[in-house]
Amino acid sequence: MTVAVRAGEHALVLGASMSGLLAARVLADAYDRVTVVERDVLPVGAEHRRGVPQDRHPHLLLPGGARVMDDLLPGLLDDLAAAGSAVLTEDYSKFHFDLNGRVVAKTGPPKQPLTFHLQTRPFLEARVRQRVRELPNVTMRDGHVVLDLAATNGGRVTGAQVAPRAGGDGEVIAADLVVDATGRAGRTPAFLTRHGFDKPSEDRIAARVTYQAQLLHWPIDTIPEVLFGVDATVERPIAINIIPQENDTAMFWLYGMVGREPPTTLDAMIEWVADLCPPHVMAALRNATPIGPTSQHRIPVAVWRRFDHMKTFPEGLVVIGDAICVFNPTYGQGMTVAALQARSLQACLTHGDTDLARRFFRASAKPISLAWSFAAAGDLAYPEAEGKRTVQFRIGNRLNNLVIAAATTDVEVYAKVMKVSSFVEPPSAFLAPTYLARLLRGNLRARKIAANQRSRKAWA
Repeated sequence: MTVAVRAGEHALVLGASMSGLLAARVLADAYDRVTVVERDVLPVGAEHRRGVPQDRHPHLLLPGGARVMDDLLPGLLDDLAAAGSAVLTEDYSKFHFDLNGRVVAKTGPPKQPLTFHLQTRPFLEARVRQRVRELPNVTMRDGHVVLDLAATNGGRVTGAQVAPRAGGDGEVIAADLVVDATGRAGRTPAFLTRHGFDKPSEDRIAARVTYQAQLLHWPIDTIPEVLFGVDATVERPIAINIIPQENDTAMFWLYGMVGREPPTTLDAMIEWVADLCPPHVMAALRNATPIGPTSQHRIPVAVWRRFDHMKTFPEGLVVIGDAICVFNPTYGQGMTVAALQARSLQACLTHGDTDLARRFFRASAKPISLAWSFAAAGDLAYPEAEGKRTVQFRIGNRLNNLVIAAATTDVEVYAKVMKVSSFVEPPSAFLAPTYLARLLRGNLRARKIAANQRSRKAWA
């Protein structure tokens, strides 16, 4: 495990989001005291909260992120499993993945299968929050709003002004380091402008995503497919996923790209995807018992604030999580990238807090860039989506099409994509000669199968 050196007396984390909690865990090794300020009154258990309006939707914890969290909070994955988390081993004989109109080969597990821990956001967050609460030098100040950052005339951040959300006098909490984990509405850009710094440039992809979710009572054997997903395509920009969650539940999750919006009632949701599901899946959905209300959320634009490109940035401040980058949630990358950012912060703190922001932004840009490139390859395939179509995007989009074609006959091809996109293997794994050979053979087989199918149709 990476060991931090002592960086200061007090660190202040703004926001008890997943990124904020994981940052607090890392900072607890480098600072004598850590204070987490959160607008919501934090629940004791697994409850929905106002500050996370999207928490009724799936929050995938990809294997790479799960490993980091378990390293930072030892035993977390075992605790999740013991409490009822759905633990799945990668096995394509039990998965149904329809990607761009092609079904991934159902030939069983790959040679080195991944393990997935699947649960709702409140279920996971409650257990992470409890473990962070138990750290002896961490204090939670919930029910407080952040009014502004405190700074010297030279722009060094020295703390934050906070006040009780219910009303009352505010106070300035002094700190050697402030971490902005307040999400997409973070205050850092406005603070930078007031103190004479430039705002970060932004990379933006406007895919206009709307997603709708309903938690269902759904024992794991409700249908033969443990995981069921039909991805959106350019011709049909709607998708369905049925994702197991904790304690015999599953998330029935729909989304529409480039302005397509799923209906908001359960019956209408089911009928919206009738053409995408076989009869046994439709029957199971119609017979399932809903748990709680349906929930809709929109992400019109994915935004990456390029703090890593800034020439100057105030000392005493770091930004993390959604306050840096808001992803298209349909790729399930957010919590894993938050965990990897926490790992980057931990590594940076081994060298103290000198020039910390610059070093951290550059280090955290690496996992963000990988996640962003995967999302861009999917989102910008839609002509209606707005964003910069770079050479990297065009290469990624072409590779994505080759992988999907090969995956219909060779599950190892898709398993490699899962490992890279889950942050278990580096992108360089795609360049291994054995993988490139499988990719080529898989595409040749897929073309032969398609030609035979066209021939049979012509004779029919």
